[in-house]
Amino acid sequence: MNAALRKALAASRLTEIDVAAHLGVDPKTVRRWLSGQRPYPRHRWALADLLQTEEDALWPPRSQEEEAHEPASEHVQRVYAHRWQVPRKVWWDLFSSAEQEIGILVYSGLFLADDAGILQLLGARAREGVNTRILLGDPESEQVKQRGRDEQVGEALPARANNALLLFRALQDIDGVEIRTHSTVLYNSIYLTERTIISNQHIYGMPAAISPVIRINRSSHQAMFDTYAKSFENTWHGAIRI
Repeated sequence: MNAALRKALAASRLTEIDVAAHLGVDPKTVRRWLSGQRPYPRHRWALADLLQTEEDALWPPRSQEEEAHEPASEHVQRVYAHRWQVPRKVWWDLFSSAEQEIGILVYSGLFLADDAGILQLLGARAREGVNTRILLGDPESEQVKQRGRDEQVGEALPARANNALLLFRALQDIDGVEIRTHSTVLYNSIYLTERTIISNQHIYGMPAAISPVIRINRSSHQAMFDTYAKSFENTWHGAIRI
């Protein structure tokens, strides 16, 4: 039991329901905190502010090693060991939920370009006012060719990038869609909306399809979201419009 937290709630004349409403969590979550479970950092900060006390008075400081083992869900909404494990519904929900923008940064992204339903969805979202930006690797660039050599697939990656470019061109004439090619060294592919980012990590010698994927919710971790979004923007500004 967290006696300090229980005493602080009593002194503030707040109930579990009051705290839950202020922090936007379930009352059951507050009860778990009172039973001794340590909240995520953002909840500790918010609760300390609400109770007008110091965080350390409610939860004693932990060692760096302990802090390093905070649950991954504090920063990442979902992790997949391989991109091929990501259900199609996840990609569909990502793009269909966008209200302001969609961004795709890849070398080829052929798994999306070859999906007629996803292409139709991207076109429909653009027609509904969602700013849609697609960044594809330049098939002739040394960076794409080198990536192909690193993956030990030779010219297969430039060929996939070229095929994806041809397929994505079907969206080119839709207002709200802009397609550019880039020749940067990608350390990850990025798929984003104004709320969520899916990042497919690039691992040396491994195809993106079998590399890990993380899904980041902006509301859960603004700083991490912004880091990936800035990487997208940096690549966009140096890319060439087709």
